Amino acid sequence: MLNAESVKQLVQEARRKAAKRNFNQAFELILTFKDLNPKQPININEIVFLPHPFEKRPKICVIASGDFALRARNSGADLVIEGDELDRLANQKREIRKLASNYDFFLAEASLMPKVGKILGQYFGPRGKMPTPIAPNAPLEQILERYRSAVRVRSRNQLAAACKVGDEKMADERIIDNALAVADAVVKKLPLGLKNIGGVLVKLTMSPPAAFKVK
Repeated sequence: MLNAESVKQLVQEARRKAAKRNFNQAFELILTFKDLNPKQPININEIVFLPHPFEKRPKICVIASGDFALRARNSGADLVIEGDELDRLANQKREIRKLASNYDFFLAEASLMPKVGKILGQYFGPRGKMPTPIAPNAPLEQILERYRSAVRVRSRNQLAAACKVGDEKMADERIIDNALAVADAVVKKLPLGLKNIGGVLVKLTMSPPAAFKVK
């Protein structure tokens, strides 16, 4: 069964297996799939809002103009790209790739999405990082704060999905809560739900995984 107790056992086993490193290792959850067509794998690209944020918060870039851009800066966005700067990026392939690598989530003023798609789409799309459109009157500060506790879980056309759910310094209970939130989001995207989950693995960055098969 995929529940709090089974995930707890994996987290504890992963800690026992972990070698001491000179950095704070991340806990990663990996869900393997079964009873799916390997030639037509499920393409999962979900943003999951976790109950417990990480110590290192995600970096968020907002693409906006005018008052929306000002609100984004005042709300603590890590980077704000205005319309004229977006135009300048049109022929800067290297800079766009660097931007996609350096920021975890992108939000864009809804009216700018056509331009965003034209300029950034071919670079951001394959990475699963196309910006989320935001309405002009949306509570931007609340949205940004919510994204500070988000992770992206992807299957990348494979029969598995994976993402970070915690780190060594987090309490086991928080890692378990996060892992269950991610698992629930993935299960909802599968044709047969939990029946399509073949196995669950939990591992630290530089350590072997703990695993069990879902029956």
